[in-house]
Amino acid sequence: MRYNVVACNTLRDEINKVLKNINLYPEIIWIDSGLHNFPEKLNKIIQKEINNIDNNKDILLLFGYCGKSILNVKSESSRIVFPKVDDCISLFLGSNEKKQQLEKIAPSYYFTKGYLENENNIWQEYQYCIKKYGKEKSTSLMKRMLHNYRYIRLIDTKAYDLNNVINKTKMIANEFDLRHQVVKGNLKILYQAFLKEWKENFVIKDKNEEINLADIGLDLNSRHLCSNNLL
Repeated sequence: MRYNVVACNTLRDEINKVLKNINLYPEIIWIDSGLHNFPEKLNKIIQKEINNIDNNKDILLLFGYCGKSILNVKSESSRIVFPKVDDCISLFLGSNEKKQQLEKIAPSYYFTKGYLENENNIWQEYQYCIKKYGKEKSTSLMKRMLHNYRYIRLIDTKAYDLNNVINKTKMIANEFDLRHQVVKGNLKILYQAFLKEWKENFVIKDKNEEINLADIGLDLNSRHLCSNNLL
């Protein structure tokens, strides 16, 4: 294999679709995507997995920036290649610009099948709150947390049957008095990643070189969080 792959489990359906289409089947180190709410812990786990790679092949790191979870990550033996996106939502949509365009229309909470099944998302938090505080108080709390949001947006990446997901996301939108919208996904960055088309949309760090905020165009003092984070 031409490179090592370390990837967020939220991307599993989309990565598997891309690999099937290009007839490539690398071994992948999958990282638990539920750790996005704990970026410092996620950062340590990503670094640990990179440290365990015992060859000098390039490391394809398939994560968004996601709350500084890849900040200061480095490899002592290999180059690290990662997409120049601020989070996985931009990966699913094909660019930071596409996400920014959608956000200008209406701030939204995004789902894919992977987000729905693997992430600690608002619906899981809501169910937890109901058990602890009751439905009325939990609904009021969630609506306050989501008061700046207008849509629940389901990204159709064509990597799964939309019918298996859409009823759930419509229910979530209805529960929080938000509009529901399906938006078209674009997996071009994932195709570029596995085809080694790294001249655009990617950052390449030499061995012993740490990933920093400036690599994806963020201000060095930025407190950047994952788009779906409500904190």
